[in-house]
Amino acid sequence: MSINRKELEEIAALAQLNIPEQQVDQITSSLNQVMQMIEHINDANTASVVPMAHPNDAWQLVRADQVTDSSHKSDLLALAAHADEDHYLVPKVIE
Repeated sequence: MSINRKELEEIAALAQLNIPEQQVDQITSSLNQVMQMIEHINDANTASVVPMAHPNDAWQLVRADQVTDSSHKSDLLALAAHADEDHYLVPKVIE
C-alpha cells in the first residue's frame, strides 16, 4: 500500500495540518517508507509465537483493597493562614 499526494492532502486536512507545498513530496515519500516497513513487519511468520502480556514475565502482585491511610485534612487546614472547617480561605484577587 502506498500513499499518494491526494491521500496525503486528505490526511492533512483531517488532522488539521498545514503542510507547505514544497514538503508534500518529501512527506509522501517518508510515509511510503513507513508503510513499507509496516508491510515488512506484517509479513513476519508469527504462527509459532505465544502471545504474552508482558515481555519480562513480570507479575503484578494483587493485594486486598483496604484503606491504609487516614485523612490529614484537619492537620493540613491547621497549617493554612486562613481556613474554615473544610476550606482554605484566600483573598479575592479578581474584582
